[in-house]
Amino acid sequence: MTMTSSIAFVGAGPTTIYTLHALLNSVTRPFSLTIFEEQSTAGRGTPYRPGWNDPAMLSNIASIEIPPLEQSLIDWLRAQPPSRLVALGVDPDAIGERTFYPRLALGDFFYDQFQALLERAGAQGITVNVRTRCRVVDAASEPDAMRLTIRSRGGELADMRFDHVVLATGHQWPEDPQVRPGYFLSPWPATALAGIAPGKVGIRGTSLSAIDAAVALSVTHGEFKELADGDLGYAPAPGSEAFHMTMMSRKGLLPEADFFAPLPYEPLSICTPEAMEALIAADGLLLEPAFELFRQELIAADPGYAAEIGIAELDLEDFCERYFADRAETDPFVWAETNLAEAQHNYKIEHTVPWRYAILRMHEVLALIVPYLDAEEYRRFSKHFKPVFVDDYATVPHESIKRMLALHRAGKLDVMAIGDDYRIDSHRAEGGAVVEAMGERQAFDAFIEATGQRPLAAKAFPFPSLLQQGIVRDAQPGAQPNASRGIAIDDQFHPVSDDIPADQLFCLSLPFLLGRHPFIQGITSSHEMGLVVAEQLAAAIARGASGGGARDKAEIAA
Repeated sequence: MTMTSSIAFVGAGPTTIYTLHALLNSVTRPFSLTIFEEQSTAGRGTPYRPGWNDPAMLSNIASIEIPPLEQSLIDWLRAQPPSRLVALGVDPDAIGERTFYPRLALGDFFYDQFQALLERAGAQGITVNVRTRCRVVDAASEPDAMRLTIRSRGGELADMRFDHVVLATGHQWPEDPQVRPGYFLSPWPATALAGIAPGKVGIRGTSLSAIDAAVALSVTHGEFKELADGDLGYAPAPGSEAFHMTMMSRKGLLPEADFFAPLPYEPLSICTPEAMEALIAADGLLLEPAFELFRQELIAADPGYAAEIGIAELDLEDFCERYFADRAETDPFVWAETNLAEAQHNYKIEHTVPWRYAILRMHEVLALIVPYLDAEEYRRFSKHFKPVFVDDYATVPHESIKRMLALHRAGKLDVMAIGDDYRIDSHRAEGGAVVEAMGERQAFDAFIEATGQRPLAAKAFPFPSLLQQGIVRDAQPGAQPNASRGIAIDDQFHPVSDDIPADQLFCLSLPFLLGRHPFIQGITSSHEMGLVVAEQLAAAIARGASGGGARDKAEIAA
């Protein structure tokens, strides 16, 4: 007797949405699906939901890069009434495939696509149950099922069993980021920052997470205004004279402006996936030969830039320093203004800077070797190679750079380099924090940690039974906390364990994957992971209920 497979998704953000989309496109048999979401609504995801994000916060992915679901983002935007677009901060007359939109607009897009997918699932004979305000507090592997322990909105605990479970719990941030008076462990939810009084604010980080924090504070204590010359200005609110922000990072650099590049990516000629696979198969040290392929690709792509920085004679560590050297010696706002003008001009004439584009395309290729690096190579990669790739692909919308420049011109924002040897003291009776760095000491009335999601070790995994069973464990036991390589998973996102049946559990929880896949943050990664997991699920469904047995799918334990 053929049995209907049961599947559970834990989390209902973009990763679940893309996985469901891919599954509906490939599945050939009905199955039952339960989706658990801790929030009151499903289908937006933490990075895009109201309250968690300020309406002024922009996404850092252009619409052309967002993989379509039931609709593309552009088609969805064009189908919306102008009143809805205006309410979301979208100019109805400025919709374009290379435009960056507010995070909340993307949240509405994903919500609508989620609803459309649920309708399609029903039409395909798939039973779907979406449970909101419902938290999965534990998960355990059993011989014939995955058991999830659920806390419902009323507080009751119950067990449910499924053939296959996909953990897609997304970023891991505290619900209340203010862990001590005036000291915030993250800039989210943005509503938590609204209570920061106008005063001296320190922000650790200078990337988009830090920009999010600066923007949220800025619109609380003033407003951005379009100037007569088309530039952007900032007008502080009355009574906010004391308001001032200092963003800080090791090098004290702002991110660069998004640059024009052909999409989809053009193929590489030297530093290719095939070349990386050959290195891995050779079973030797990987980082140096991979860097040599990177070097040769960069020389071939942009000989002028390669000669200018002298890459032919640079080792890995020296290349990283040389890559950032000119920016580090220039005032960050002077650099930002020049870089923005260049990026705007290149967009206008559709010109691609060859070296930038080469590095952008190579980051995903170099990521292939990361799971196979030994401890010392991984340390070198993380410290000296990864920052180059992150800087190149984590460029930000032009509007974000304009806002930072406007705040600086208004005397409300500075950027500070703190080097490697700095100290932050947040245990002060008066709140906030004191930063000691580069021989200086600065006190801040409020301080926000805004360095983005960091890799987490197994001890932070939110489902204790999987830890106790030894199914979820560190990829590199005994690693230093700041060098976590995440949990042990394979290329299909199964936990690496002999104690769990194949296809029973998939882990797509971002913080625990970053050690193995250092560049997976973002919507495109959600799409790619979804394709991998959907293929596995569709195959399992086609085989029928794996493991057989007369068990009740989604059985609620007494």
